[in-house]
Amino acid sequence: MYTDKTLVCKDCGNEFVFTAGEQEFYAEKG
Repeated sequence: MYTDKTLVCKDCGNEFVFTAGEQEFYAEKG
């Protein structure tokens, strides 16, 4: 089960939300 996560961009240092839907999408892509 995926949950929304707040991540910090390694390049720019900005925080952004990695949503459950996005996590599932990228998991399917590998």
